Amino acid sequence: METFNQLIQSGSPVLVDFYADWCGPCKAMAPVVKEVADAVRGKARVVKVNIDKNQAAAQQFQVQAVPTFILFKNGKVLWRHPGMIDKTSLVGIIEKNS
Repeated sequence: METFNQLIQSGSPVLVDFYADWCGPCKAMAPVVKEVADAVRGKARVVKVNIDKNQAAAQQFQVQAVPTFILFKNGKVLWRHPGMIDKTSLVGIIEKNS
């Protein structure tokens, strides 16, 4: 299994959804994140990271609110957004950076 740092080194975009099980907005975003993953399949990866189980990754990228979405490519942060966001915006950002 690849590590988080290996995952974000990918040459294609990787959208990371930093979330927590206790977070209401995160639960509301879950179906949207799944739809985005389906929409960008083959162009990008969408990964969910539980901040309570992966505190090191959350601290490394200074995630202070959940959900926080960060788009990586080749290990670099291309875009980040704390809070809820709609599917169209997420897909657009991923496609713009593909």
